[in-house]
Amino acid sequence: MTKTILLATTAILFSAGGAMAQTATAPSEAANPPQADASQQGVLVFTPDFFADQRPNTALDMVNRIPGFSVQDGDGSRGFEGAVGNILINGARPASKNDAGSSVLSRTLVPQVERIELIRGGAPGIDMQGYSVVVNVITKTQSSHESIFTGTAFLFEGGRDAANGSYQFTARDGDRVMGFTLSDGVSVSDANGVGRVIRRDRNGVILRDEGYFNDQHGGGQGIRGNYANAFMGGKIDLTARIGQNDYSQWSRQDGPGILRENSYDETGTSGEVGAVFTRPLRDGLTSETRFIREWSDFENASISNNRVGAVISPEQRFESTGESSETILRSLLRWERSSSMTVEAGGELAYNMLSVDQAFLQGGVNVPLPSASVTVEETRGEAFSKVTWRVRPNLTVEGGLRLEASTISQSGDADLEKSFFFAKPRVQVTWTPMPQNQVRFRFERELGQLDFGDFAASAELSDDQVFGGNVDLEPEQRWISELTYERRFLGDGIVSVGYRHDEIIGVIDRLPLPGNLSATGNIGDGTLDQLAVNVVVPLDWTGFSGGQFAFRNTWNKTEVVDPTTGLNRPISQVRPSQPGFTISQDITSWKVNWSATYLEGLRQFSYDPDQTSGFTGSDYFEGFVEYKPTPTLSVMVKVNIWNDFQVERTQYADRTPARPIAFTELRPIDPRTFWQIRVRKTF
Repeated sequence: MTKTILLATTAILFSAGGAMAQTATAPSEAANPPQADASQQGVLVFTPDFFADQRPNTALDMVNRIPGFSVQDGDGSRGFEGAVGNILINGARPASKNDAGSSVLSRTLVPQVERIELIRGGAPGIDMQGYSVVVNVITKTQSSHESIFTGTAFLFEGGRDAANGSYQFTARDGDRVMGFTLSDGVSVSDANGVGRVIRRDRNGVILRDEGYFNDQHGGGQGIRGNYANAFMGGKIDLTARIGQNDYSQWSRQDGPGILRENSYDETGTSGEVGAVFTRPLRDGLTSETRFIREWSDFENASISNNRVGAVISPEQRFESTGESSETILRSLLRWERSSSMTVEAGGELAYNMLSVDQAFLQGGVNVPLPSASVTVEETRGEAFSKVTWRVRPNLTVEGGLRLEASTISQSGDADLEKSFFFAKPRVQVTWTPMPQNQVRFRFERELGQLDFGDFAASAELSDDQVFGGNVDLEPEQRWISELTYERRFLGDGIVSVGYRHDEIIGVIDRLPLPGNLSATGNIGDGTLDQLAVNVVVPLDWTGFSGGQFAFRNTWNKTEVVDPTTGLNRPISQVRPSQPGFTISQDITSWKVNWSATYLEGLRQFSYDPDQTSGFTGSDYFEGFVEYKPTPTLSVMVKVNIWNDFQVERTQYADRTPARPIAFTELRPIDPRTFWQIRVRKTF
């Protein structure tokens, strides 16, 4: 397992809630431009010739180069519907949620790809799973044996270096595909380094001025097997994985006669099995049945030790052990009523469980916490139906309804059972009024998935924060209205502007508990207004051959009433803006492509009853050069430079609406510059 905490490159390489995707670069004028499907203008078809100048090794390399598309592997939340990514392979998603679309494409070599379809707004026979845009990678059915070896070194200036690697093998023989993946992951962060901690009282008097240092290490090992073949008149796709992981993080503050140390350590194991059986029942009617079983166990501990002069404070220790699992059974029927209409209906059953035992000790003495030991179980059923209708070649309408019923029960320190029922309608309209222009409108009710960990207690000892569990959590609901305009030009240029408004019922944020504790809970209704802009401009016309300029940003404005002050404030952990600018170029004669990205600024804050905390950053630079001397070998060097990162905290003296300030704390850090060197060989 690889645990990556990249606070800034999330904006550059990740779209909202999604997985890593390299910045797309422009093919030369000789490459075949994408072609619109004559029968449905919302579908663009990319053949391998389009990607020739980039010399991709895998299908994932190809998908990452599709202009205006960012890979999203899903949020991993409970259930299947709405929790998976925006990649399909031969019209279907992988057998497991954790064997994401990007993982499947990373072990699929370019010669196996017949074409890639970029589906914007929907198409008959395609399950969009709530996304406005998905890709469908069509592979060839031919015999082959493929191996991919990848090794990456992470070199930190003044920090702890790390390395990871993987080996992937796939054998294909007609409909039969089998393979395995061996992986060794690492944990890295772009925000660790050396700095200072400066604490001031409400009058600006310095209370602390101490040195600061933090770092981390960890990772995990895993093995996955995959098998697919024709079976009982249809096709079966099987996958299984087993793995273990470990993670450690520590920080130190020091000064004359002062030492404050904090650490966090976790170990765990996890596994999963998945199966999908697809079978045509008659002409135009297909059934799909899916089974997924995931499980994990973990053990972790946070420890805090402080010494000021001759006074040694009692050690604080927060420890937790637990296990979790999820089981999903899902089945659907898909009826292609005609070439322009598909009707889909089915159901999903799921069982989820988290059992956790926790303890908070000060000087070895147990401190009672609400919901320290708890077992949370959820039984959920969902019925769904959907119709995709291509009214005419330039107009597609998708409408659907999901009916969800669930029961969440808790036992242990708190015994409670709640049942819920929600109807979740969805309408999406895609209109292509003229070639290269598209308008998409979406109206949908979304239901957030609860984090079972919020039912139990937790702690952030480095900030003197201990949180109680909340037995009264309910799912967050959103009524979403979204309008997007997309214009493509110069072959692979794109301008996309989208506006989204959410009416949020039962915002999940921090709320006060008795005993000066706080917890995650529903704090009332709120709103989100979002403007998303994505611009990609090919620069061949300027004489910068193979060059491209890209700009991407999402502006978020959120609002909710704070349960402590009664005043409007932003919703916690939503970044208001994060603009990124990228220049890239493919130099075909040198077999090289390079990219340079500049992130102007970012900020993210949480609003607790007793404090407001978060971080700000600016002037983040990421550059990479990739050299492909042969079609089967790739060497990539990347550098991340960030010299302006600061953690901020404002602690309040009490919980009255006025909330007088007790102190403010700034932690400016000089994050370590780090290099990545990746070698990938296919054979």
